[in-house]
Amino acid sequence: MTVHELDRELGKQVDLISAGLIMQFVLKMNRTQIIINSQKELETYIVKKALRIAKKVKNGYPVQYAVKRAYFMYDYFYVNKNVLIPRPDTEVVVEKAIEIIQEMQEKNIGKRLKILDLCTGSGCIAISLAKKLNNVYIVGVDISNKALKVAKKNCKNIIKENTINTIYFFKSNMFKNIKEEQYDIIISNPPYIEKEVIKTLDIAVQKEPHIALDGGKDGLEFYKIIKQNVDRYLAKDGILILEIGYNQAKKVKEIFNGAECIKDLANNDRVIVWRKQ
Repeated sequence: MTVHELDRELGKQVDLISAGLIMQFVLKMNRTQIIINSQKELETYIVKKALRIAKKVKNGYPVQYAVKRAYFMYDYFYVNKNVLIPRPDTEVVVEKAIEIIQEMQEKNIGKRLKILDLCTGSGCIAISLAKKLNNVYIVGVDISNKALKVAKKNCKNIIKENTINTIYFFKSNMFKNIKEEQYDIIISNPPYIEKEVIKTLDIAVQKEPHIALDGGKDGLEFYKIIKQNVDRYLAKDGILILEIGYNQAKKVKEIFNGAECIKDLANNDRVIVWRKQ
């Protein structure tokens, strides 16, 4: 079977994006290389591997877990079953955070801003901020040791050498293990799905770690925890940036009085920004 024939066969079994990711994974080629080598004959074990992965994906296994990577903010992040799969919705959060932080830096020239990323998971938010910003100190925390292992691996692979910024990951159940210090920015994509709703989600989403999805009975549990601690850990004039579910803006704004809501590219409510006075 040639590269082209395998590509066509995978396209019959799974969606085109998944097929493309599987092809790149098993062939260790980018899309351009796949096109150039379209008539190359493939060894049997490669074809079998690709078809085996496609079968898993067809049966509801997330393709990102199958190929061990997810595209986010122009980088490929390593992912496995221990972390939430980074999504385009969260890119809106990161882009807004970059805009806000750069504005803060213009007002505080020379100051190294401190950023706290709660529920860091794969580290996609913290690492993307570290790549796009200058002169920042970033701390990412998560309750899961396995998730932190993924975040540290992504940091090593994506950040590599960076003497301008400091980025540090450690275990903490929300604010529990955070030292008595304040941050200029607190950012989070916390679990926000209502507990009973999780079992109604797409089967692929249900394969993701429930600890990263479950926002309690009303989906607001972690926003309430953040509210209880924000005055203690957010510096004066600091800014809180949160991802929310598409139908949660009203309730989260009730928790954070005076917050503004920003929509994503699909015109859904997606980001809450609250400024400490």
